Amino acid sequence: MAIDVEALLRLWTHPLPPDDEAAAAAFRAYYTDPVLVNGTPMPATELVSRARAVQAMFEDVQQELLEVFQTPDKLVLVARSRGKHVGPMATSAGLLKPTGRFLDLRVIDVMTLTDGRVSAVWMTADELGALKSIDAVTLTQP
Repeated sequence: MAIDVEALLRLWTHPLPPDDEAAAAAFRAYYTDPVLVNGTPMPATELVSRARAVQAMFEDVQQELLEVFQTPDKLVLVARSRGKHVGPMATSAGLLKPTGRFLDLRVIDVMTLTDGRVSAVWMTADELGALKSIDAVTLTQP
């Protein structure tokens, strides 16, 4: 059973219901509860928290799907999110305060599907490229 990729992405880019349980139910329509994210079990309520943080990070976010590959048990997405950076961004290097600058973040998600829902995600983002593009980090020669 194929997943509606556009609807799945809207969970991350469009406002969720204000009620946390209704928002978690929206995620449970597409994700198992819990879902494994980079090997760690994550309940739907945590997905809601993360989605709200992502939505607060961008103003006028534009989501672009660069590649989609789907089989009955796998879904691979290559996407970019672009917009004005207006909210805190959690990164591997720490929390980046809003810069007001245009941020372009590229992400690859490799998802395992079980009974038509995402049961595991291996995700990686080009944080370094995004941080460099807004001068949040400076690269030096060794």
